[in-house]
Amino acid sequence: MEVNTLAKPILAIVGRPNVGKSTLFNRIIGERVSIIEDVPGVTRDRIYASGKWLNHHFHLIDTGGIDLGDEPFLEQIKQQAQIAIEEADVILMVTSSREGITDADELVAKILYRSKKPVVLVVNKVDNPEVRSDIYEFYSLGLGEPLPVSGSHGIGLGDVLEKIIKLFPTNEEEEDLKLIKFSLIGRPNVGKSSLINALLGEERVITSPIAGTTRDAIDTYFSDSSGQNFQMIDTAGMRKRGKVYEMLEKYSVMRAMRAIDRSDIVLMVLNADEGIREYDKRIAGFAHKAGRGIILVVNKWDLVEKETSTMSQFEQEIRDEFQYLDYALIIFVSAKTKQRLNKLSELIKQVSVNQNLRVSSSLLNDIVMDAVAINPAPTDKGKRLKIFYVTQVAVKPPTFVIFVNEEELMHFSYKRFLENQIRKAFPFEGTPIRLLTRKRR
Repeated sequence: MEVNTLAKPILAIVGRPNVGKSTLFNRIIGERVSIIEDVPGVTRDRIYASGKWLNHHFHLIDTGGIDLGDEPFLEQIKQQAQIAIEEADVILMVTSSREGITDADELVAKILYRSKKPVVLVVNKVDNPEVRSDIYEFYSLGLGEPLPVSGSHGIGLGDVLEKIIKLFPTNEEEEDLKLIKFSLIGRPNVGKSSLINALLGEERVITSPIAGTTRDAIDTYFSDSSGQNFQMIDTAGMRKRGKVYEMLEKYSVMRAMRAIDRSDIVLMVLNADEGIREYDKRIAGFAHKAGRGIILVVNKWDLVEKETSTMSQFEQEIRDEFQYLDYALIIFVSAKTKQRLNKLSELIKQVSVNQNLRVSSSLLNDIVMDAVAINPAPTDKGKRLKIFYVTQVAVKPPTFVIFVNEEELMHFSYKRFLENQIRKAFPFEGTPIRLLTRKRR
């Protein structure tokens, strides 16, 4: 049950406004995330999420959220399609049977056709998908067979998703269990490229004070003095240069998510000179949710005017802002002066050991039963939670199953208490741990 660290493919939904992109997006991920309203252009923020179909996991982006300000209407659609082409493995183009083919549909279709990327064409708002006369004209877009769907009713989505899954690239990346994979994520211009260069001791990546200089993510392999092999997944290239990307910083999130998928450990880089931003917390949350080991790297520490307690105050601020990352390790570095960089690879190795730690069931049960004796399990409506047995079922992240009498009696706060007791007993610094509750049968 080790975590799969291969990148999930990306599906982008494109199309002119008011064809039902957000409705389809919500149907696919199974949640109401995008704003749905029958007014063109209502989705003001690009939305991204993870989807699953028949055990196939993928990322999903709804390009309807691109807001390009004063750009002309058709130019906006054109740029949305262009970004989807660059970011996605497969593109889902959405049209509407009610309006038929429009000039905007033809514009998007021409761009997608020239891209050579796999495209699945759907005709939304088909009340009766069995009546295919509504979709014949869409063959003229040149994107293959149009598939009729009803996003509002969820009709026809199965056929669409099956076709999409077949078009996703097969990941032939082999897993090397001795190799530690880590990535650097963070806002543009926090110093990710400079950190990479300093770690490698050579100018492998172009650095510049202009955010977004690095064009593409670069994987670099290296070894330290102990012979440990590392694969560094550079997400400094999460933003591409150009007018569109300068306006759409949020598109960097998808690349960060993809890098997180492939990593064992994530180095969340913060800018000491700028402090913590909301964007930092958002993308760190993806790494936490994915169960990756996390090190919070505070870069540009040389630029901060220091007093006796400056570091401890900054660390407390980090703990306050990233309360869900209370297990993460924190290090203050400077890529420019090389301050503490020699400790970074040691921290990465430490987190790797911790996230691969396996605890014997007998020792684990002793710790949990002692915890229950200290703080008895709660009751609900006169019924008390009983814990029978605990066992570890996975690593990366360490995952434990707690067998109980009734799952609903396990309150979040008590599960948190048990997690803290396990952490006190075993060295799980830098890695999340997961506690799953199962009813004993």
